[in-house]
Amino acid sequence: MLFTVIMSKKIIYSIAVLLILMFSTWMFLDSGEKNNESETVKVVLRDVGHQLLLSNQDSTSLVLPIIDLGNSTYEISFNKQLSFEPGSLVSIIYNSFEKVTLPADYLVEVIQCNNHEIAYSYKIKASEEKNIIPCRGRVLPENCYTIEVMFSDRTASFPHRPTLLYALIIIGFLLLASLFYNRKHFKISEKTDENYAEIGSYKFYPAQNKLIKEAVEISLSKKECELLILFIAQPNQTIKREELTKKVWEDHGVIVGRSLDTYISKLRKKLKDDQYIKLINIHGVGYKLEIKH
Repeated sequence: MLFTVIMSKKIIYSIAVLLILMFSTWMFLDSGEKNNESETVKVVLRDVGHQLLLSNQDSTSLVLPIIDLGNSTYEISFNKQLSFEPGSLVSIIYNSFEKVTLPADYLVEVIQCNNHEIAYSYKIKASEEKNIIPCRGRVLPENCYTIEVMFSDRTASFPHRPTLLYALIIIGFLLLASLFYNRKHFKISEKTDENYAEIGSYKFYPAQNKLIKEAVEISLSKKECELLILFIAQPNQTIKREELTKKVWEDHGVIVGRSLDTYISKLRKKLKDDQYIKLINIHGVGYKLEIKH
């Protein structure tokens, strides 16, 4: 039974390690995915700039490097002035975005280089009736412009990601906390080739049928030892009389009616010197090894 407790600790530890690995992998993949998405957006926006220059009958001017401004916002700029009709800009961006899968909600702002004022802007929503596209047909005069595209639902395709992150953090915290629960009064340790359990101020050596408290050795009978193993496997939990009796006496012939109570009484006396641990009788049900903090 002691080994069951040890294995339970090892399982919890393994799960905690697994969660940490899952979280690390999630962060790595998420980072890689965001980088890939950013590069895709930059390619598409360069195409937008190229098409705008062609609409100006300009096949020689340059589209300057697309700048990631953060917060899912990107900037298109040019090395020469240009002029365009807003409806043409709307169509060019729409057609370029149709070539790849990009978020359906975005805001476009045309900004004047000299004073950074917005010369034109429009907003596209997933629902067409919510689109706001003003001033079509009014040509913007030739000038130096930058175009900023802001996506408002970059994470819309991955709604599970924040939930997954919070779940991993919470589960990991609970599992790690359980590793140290009752550590003060109930701890399984392995030293050299000996296995023992710490129960309060006692060290329990099941293989040697003994307790040790402050260098004082307390002998246990085989039945006392088997009962104590059951109790430390389920600290602070009530164990039914039937379960205790079956597991300790089922392979040893006839059960004497008061045998369980007798051995519990003996165990209680041997554990009486630690006020933090008590063997409590749950009337009509069974017994509980209570380990206080």
